[in-house]
Amino acid sequence: MDEIRILMVDDHNLFREGLGRLLQTSPGFQVVGECTSVAAALAALSRTEIDVVLLDYDLGAELGTALLDELKLHHKQTRVLVVTAGMPDAATLRMMEGGASGIFLKHRSLDQLLSAIRRVADGEIWLDSGTLSTLVAGRGAPDESSERTRPLTPRQHAVMRGVLDGLTNKEIALNLKVSESSVKAVIQELFHKAGVRTRSQLVRIAIEKHSADWLKPGVLG
Repeated sequence: MDEIRILMVDDHNLFREGLGRLLQTSPGFQVVGECTSVAAALAALSRTEIDVVLLDYDLGAELGTALLDELKLHHKQTRVLVVTAGMPDAATLRMMEGGASGIFLKHRSLDQLLSAIRRVADGEIWLDSGTLSTLVAGRGAPDESSERTRPLTPRQHAVMRGVLDGLTNKEIALNLKVSESSVKAVIQELFHKAGVRTRSQLVRIAIEKHSADWLKPGVLG
């Protein structure tokens, strides 16, 4: 499998350099650049093909959201994983709505980060329970389009939670004590309901349009 090409954008030199060395020694990952500003990141993107940008929210004199805005215009295929020590709830919502594929907190382990990078590189979304709670709270009440959409059934809700947790169909089936084919059928129902074709699109639509309903904790009856 080809190595995942990574650009690190972080103004904390010790963290960036230390993580860069760890990533370089991890099989399947290649750090192709390190920089401290949005301008330097855009310059690197113009010179080199990059699969995943590891982006800090607070870059000192500027915010990482500025890079997301530029990527949406000129580098739509580049995935962004926000790697941060923390940020306001409103910023978490802004980052995800701006096109980030996930939020990763710096205090978590290297193994978790490698998993997050792989998932983002594969076009999936990385969310932990804290980020998910923030997104649900930030979205508030459903908009009119959400109100016109029928709520999820208990089974759909349970499968949706498994998808959000990054579980495979087999893992979801084991958790719910149903067949894998049943899970696949429910996921197709969710695709139809959301008007999408992939799991990553399903997650993004759930976050952006249906968080007040689809992302709330539910109990399978």
